[in-house]
Amino acid sequence: MYKPLHPVVWAALLLIFLGGLLMTEAKSVRAASPAVTPPAPLAPVPTPRQLAWQERELIAFAHFGVNTFTDREWGDGKEDPAVFNPTALDARQWARTCKDAGMKMLILTAKHHDGFCLWPSRYTEHSVKNSPWRGGKGDVVREAADACREAGIDFGVYLSPWDRHEPRYGDSPKYNEYYMNQLTELLTHYGRVCEVWFDGAGSKKQVYDFPAYWALVRKLQPDACMFSDCGPDVRWVGNEKGYAADPNWATIDISKMRFGQRNPDQTHGVEGGPDWAATEADVSIRPGWFYHAGEDGRVKTLKELLDIYYASVGQNAVLLLNVPPDRRGLMHENDAARLREFRAAIDASFSVDLARGKAATASNVRGRSPAFEAARAVDGDKATYWAADDGVTVASLEVDLGAGTAFNRVMIQEHIALGQRVKAFVVEGWDGQAWKEIGRGQTIGYKRILRFSTVTATKVRLRIEDARACPTISHFGLFLAPEALEK
Repeated sequence: MYKPLHPVVWAALLLIFLGGLLMTEAKSVRAASPAVTPPAPLAPVPTPRQLAWQERELIAFAHFGVNTFTDREWGDGKEDPAVFNPTALDARQWARTCKDAGMKMLILTAKHHDGFCLWPSRYTEHSVKNSPWRGGKGDVVREAADACREAGIDFGVYLSPWDRHEPRYGDSPKYNEYYMNQLTELLTHYGRVCEVWFDGAGSKKQVYDFPAYWALVRKLQPDACMFSDCGPDVRWVGNEKGYAADPNWATIDISKMRFGQRNPDQTHGVEGGPDWAATEADVSIRPGWFYHAGEDGRVKTLKELLDIYYASVGQNAVLLLNVPPDRRGLMHENDAARLREFRAAIDASFSVDLARGKAATASNVRGRSPAFEAARAVDGDKATYWAADDGVTVASLEVDLGAGTAFNRVMIQEHIALGQRVKAFVVEGWDGQAWKEIGRGQTIGYKRILRFSTVTATKVRLRIEDARACPTISHFGLFLAPEALEK
């Protein structure tokens, strides 16, 4: 028999129904509320090709040619092509050696100042086609490009504008046409080229048409970054020691820079400059750029390479490390062994991020939104970042390690897709009683690494003391390098 519900039950059901309506309405209001927008880009910002280049961090140079066989650094263009005869050339060994070292690209000197071409150019007889190597049918550029693709690393080319062999050099219009014909060969016959390296050396009698060279690269290989003293994508660091400096702005005014000169802003860049052209720090693993048997015992030590790494990759630059193939056409055993040590040391130093996933807070969070909270800087995702509100240029990020933790490396990265912002920062550790300074610097950029003697702290704080706009920090990491590598 049907019994009416008790009034108390009816009241309970009514409350459940009304509560559901209120929750639905609240969700609707939240969904309709405007999301907190990301910071506006702080121009100039890097292009996708420039971002891809910066993320490579460590790339290889391979100086190879007639100088390898004449034991010289700069040839005069009078060399007989017959001297070029590597007995066991194996570009796959080059690519494997580079990949095992963590290098993401190999740039080959397709033509150095002597004018000798490592490919059978149709525009000159001064090339491998007139050498005994491979019976005159060889092509070093082809073998290197194919080997890089097979190994899964990128490929780039160096084509020296200075040509001490070519008789048209000095007749600017004719030589520029000749040079662009050779550049066209390299950019159309060998697949994807990721970097084109323009040297500034040469004679004042020849006026290089760099705007035309650049336009040709953009047309034929639009994803390739171009390097020169002045960019336009990547600029020279200003020395051949592999060292960047602090501050190191990726921004600069290209219109005020000159080829073949030591421009005053070469190394430090220009804060708020109108152009984005980050630094590439070039250095050779040996005293010379080309192979010399007398330097087999003078390969840079592990300590020297690590000092260079921290002064380049750890200072917002990309490290371009030259590893010259020998007369056999192989990267020498001593060089390869040192590169393996180098890679192992880097891996041992940065294999475990002690800040990853730890509790993090910030003095200011953009719109109080979880999308930009402090935890985004320690989540291991390079696409996320901690950001402050517009107009906030002094802020701090604090990571609670939960217990006393030893470390001797700090890695900081800005979300440079939105521009380079930080002008001054300090890293501090909490020892249980007070904050103590661990290190400080000016610019951060893509990556900044501080190294120091081991310290122990329960909390670590990044204080942004000054910035051009609200900071965007994509990574704040702590690491403990082995004692042997501590300093």
